[in-house]
Amino acid sequence: MNHQLIIVLDFGGQYNQLISRRVRDLGVYSEVLPYNTPLEKIKAKNPIGIILTGGPNSVNDQNAPIIGKEIFELGIPILGICYGCQVMAKVLGGEVQPCQTREFGLTDITYENSTLLANMSSKNTCWMSHGDQVSTLPKGFTKTASTSSTPIAAMENADSSLYAVQFHPEVNHTNEGNILLSNFLFNICKANADWKMSSFALDKIKQLKEKIGDKKVICAMSGGVDSSVAAMLLHKAVGKNLTCIFVDHGLLRKDEGDEVEEVFVREFGVNLVRVNAADIFLSKLEEICDPEKKRKIIGEEFIRTFEREAKKLNKVDFLVQGTIYPDVIESGLGNSAVIKSHHNVGGLPDVVDFEEIIEPLRDLFKDEVRRVGLEIGLPEKIVNRQPFPGPGLAIRIIGNITKEKIEMLQQADWILRDEIANSGLDRDLNQYFAVLTDMQSVGVMGDGRTYDYCLALRAVTTTDFMTADWAKIPYDVLNRISNRIINETKHINRIVYDITSKPPATIEWE
Repeated sequence: MNHQLIIVLDFGGQYNQLISRRVRDLGVYSEVLPYNTPLEKIKAKNPIGIILTGGPNSVNDQNAPIIGKEIFELGIPILGICYGCQVMAKVLGGEVQPCQTREFGLTDITYENSTLLANMSSKNTCWMSHGDQVSTLPKGFTKTASTSSTPIAAMENADSSLYAVQFHPEVNHTNEGNILLSNFLFNICKANADWKMSSFALDKIKQLKEKIGDKKVICAMSGGVDSSVAAMLLHKAVGKNLTCIFVDHGLLRKDEGDEVEEVFVREFGVNLVRVNAADIFLSKLEEICDPEKKRKIIGEEFIRTFEREAKKLNKVDFLVQGTIYPDVIESGLGNSAVIKSHHNVGGLPDVVDFEEIIEPLRDLFKDEVRRVGLEIGLPEKIVNRQPFPGPGLAIRIIGNITKEKIEMLQQADWILRDEIANSGLDRDLNQYFAVLTDMQSVGVMGDGRTYDYCLALRAVTTTDFMTADWAKIPYDVLNRISNRIINETKHINRIVYDITSKPPATIEWE
């Protein structure tokens, strides 16, 4: 099915994914493309609207990312956000200058009458993050918002369907930001909200059946949400023609490997090969402390292990991977910076001979993947599993990794999750986990001196995982967690709770 499309042109902004997600949450399909995408390619996609993202540059820099004037002459509604606002102003003949007072954070703003700002409170608050500002409007534009430090906080040329805001409506800190985005989508772009996840699964299964037919498919499974949903889509499409290879690197959470096998093999009858490769991975990681080295070693060994198992099978025509849209974006989109590499983007090495790689979830964000998982019948314990990094517990163990440390962290993390669930907080917290630090300290247990490890607990609340607040877990719950971990887990004698938000910290420690 062809959906109406909003194109998000990425200038390297930290919220590029979030803009696209917000648009999809409102029922309109969106794609992120690099800012320098050829104009003909943009026209060929036939978008109903275009959004220009923020970015870290100044439009006045010599090598600043910029777009041609022609895009503003297509007759397609365009919304510029932050840097995108400044690009629109500069390209169309306005002026952009450094702010006398830079604005970062929550800011009071006054809105004027505008189609884009309709039904929003005139006295409001927004999220600002800029060092430059529009100082002179382009010809044909009017000012539609202002703050005490930014006289032109929004502008528009309604006759040409060109709109721009200096602030970030896509972040939750901007009050009524979703109203602004809705106004752009439905009142200006005339979108009809035809992007519904309920139809995605059925459409995708039908497409996969038609594409694959009676050919053989192999799926690389990590046990995570993405590969699990991808595997189930293929199982519903081709049944026994699918073989899943589940590489258990021994760095999963407690009992997680058994849980994956139980669901896929016993509940759904999926043809699954479980490779228990813990000893191989542990030997490769011996004495490795640097988190990036850990990531690379685990990614490389995952591929090598998968290759060995794949070669044992008869000819396989297709390889399935659980690549999702953030993987594609974070691995580098056009000239955007690579945030982190994903070994599932671009496929596995040519050593394994496949006709084609299939990535059924490549266009979806994580929350959309979860919705698909529930739609096709996967249990909540798989679909709503806590976010978990690809390298697993390897990057939640600070310093070198040993079998004993893995077992300690698995047990402590299980107790944390068990008590959070028992307290009814599992639906209120967006992510929570334990980190085994490499620090040891003196303690007293059973009237004797100990010198054991310090364990850190981390829990956050967030809507987008780009910003996050540390969770205010009640003291009595923290007390139960602490007591159980120390009593039920060997070699941990101190528990600390991480009370740092993102930013300045990240959610994971490594």
